[in-house]
Amino acid sequence: MAALRTVAAVNVVQSRLASNNVNSIVISRPAVLYLQCGFPSVKALKQQRWLRAKPRGFTCRALYRPDIETKEEGTPQTLDYRIFFFEKSGKKISPWHDIPLQLGDGVFNFVAEIPKESSAKMEIATEEPYTPIKQDTKKGKLRYYPYNINWNYGLLPQTWEDPSLANAEVEGAFGDNDPVDVVEIGERQAKMGEVLKVKPLAALAMIDEGELDWKIVAISVDDPRAPLVNDVNDVEKHFPGTLTAIRNWFRDYKIPDGKPANKFGLGDKPANKEYALKVIAETNESWAKLVKRSIPAGELSLA
Repeated sequence: MAALRTVAAVNVVQSRLASNNVNSIVISRPAVLYLQCGFPSVKALKQQRWLRAKPRGFTCRALYRPDIETKEEGTPQTLDYRIFFFEKSGKKISPWHDIPLQLGDGVFNFVAEIPKESSAKMEIATEEPYTPIKQDTKKGKLRYYPYNINWNYGLLPQTWEDPSLANAEVEGAFGDNDPVDVVEIGERQAKMGEVLKVKPLAALAMIDEGELDWKIVAISVDDPRAPLVNDVNDVEKHFPGTLTAIRNWFRDYKIPDGKPANKFGLGDKPANKEYALKVIAETNESWAKLVKRSIPAGELSLA
């Protein structure tokens, strides 16, 4: 697999504004930096060249670093509600396409869609211009989980699970046409639309109605216990029972609606950090092909 050529990003600084309905972050916009820096190839990841070495991150400097803020439009828990992302200049950006994936030293950006201990099924609107966060719907009605999710839930920007690509390691399942999901296990409740710096720890290969829907288990680097956990075994030690609880939650959440339980590949067990990084690298490469239009986008918005 060819070496990935993605977007440079460094020094993400988070700050929160006191004004209502606004969260501010500082990021690097990727569009103007395309092909100027490198991410290790999937082949290198498989051979552990990158993983054995000290994490390098991207090998170039960020050239463009505007302030970003999120703003609500519409009323929460209505069909019109959206959270948009803006530069300070007022220009809209996409949290999926324009927030960089990696910060270097094994740290990644995570966009929170659903705060822990809440049940509204919020998600990036992948088919709408600028991909705002909205509440998912079914038959014109807002969707809610049958019970609260116990962890912060969201996505890794600049990733995409290609629906035309079958994964031979996970029962030949095809991607679900969405960014990669993240389950963040830190103690603090994130805000909707907040961008956290996280480190991946494990991966669960959920199969939802035949589609592969990866769940990357991660922790905010600002969490008090973050220094203690660096791989899947550390999660079991310092967050006992959490990986099983995550798997069971996502396995069973559709059952109250009369649907069958979801399945998991890879022996129904969480894969380690090395495998999680491989998943991230592969889906980042798929995203890069998508935005370069090497792969048909269908109804997905690339704005």
